[in-house]
Amino acid sequence: MLGYLLSSFLAVGISVLVMSIAWSLAKRSTSDREKNSPFECGFDPMGSARLPFSLRFFLLAVIFLIFDVEIVLLFPPVIKILSGLNMFMFFSLTSFLIILILGLFHEWNEGSLNWMA
Repeated sequence: MLGYLLSSFLAVGISVLVMSIAWSLAKRSTSDREKNSPFECGFDPMGSARLPFSLRFFLLAVIFLIFDVEIVLLFPPVIKILSGLNMFMFFSLTSFLIILILGLFHEWNEGSLNWMA
């Protein structure tokens, strides 16, 4: 118990130390209108240099990451089932897959997977 407590304090202490060093070494500059303006080969910019952020793309990327992590979580139980059939592992893997498929259908019906909408 004491080892867990010491390692937790050590981890928090190192994190605080690294963050404080990074904060103190960060270069701070004053905001300047010329520095914040876009540069196009010495000419005035033709349009807006900052494109609007696509929330649809962000949601699709997050959904991709979630399903990607879930696929990685499927590998160890599949390897374990191939070495020997364990009924608890089989039923838990089946329920996990059912939850994944239901989540996929929910996202599909919600329209989050439709890129052009």
